[in-house]
Amino acid sequence: MANHKSALKRIRSNESKRLLNRYQHKTTRNAIKKLRELTDKKEAESMFPTVVSMLDKLAKKNVIHANKAANLKSGLAKHVAAL
Repeated sequence: MANHKSALKRIRSNESKRLLNRYQHKTTRNAIKKLRELTDKKEAESMFPTVVSMLDKLAKKNVIHANKAANLKSGLAKHVAAL
C-alpha cells in the first residue's frame, strides 16, 4: 500500500478519472450503436457530428487510440452516406 501523501492522492484521483473515462467510453459506444441502427438519413446526419465529437474527445484524452477513432468515424460516415 502507498505510504506517501501524494501517492494516496494519486490513487484517489486515478480512481475518479477511471470512472469518468469508463462512463464516457460506454456512452460513446452506445451512441455508435444507436447511430448504426438508424434507418432515417436525416436523423443519422443530425446525430453524426455529436458522435464524431465524442470520439474525438476520447482520442484526445487517450481513452481510445487516435487511429481507432479515425476508423470508427470513417465507418460511421460510410454508413450515413449509404442510407
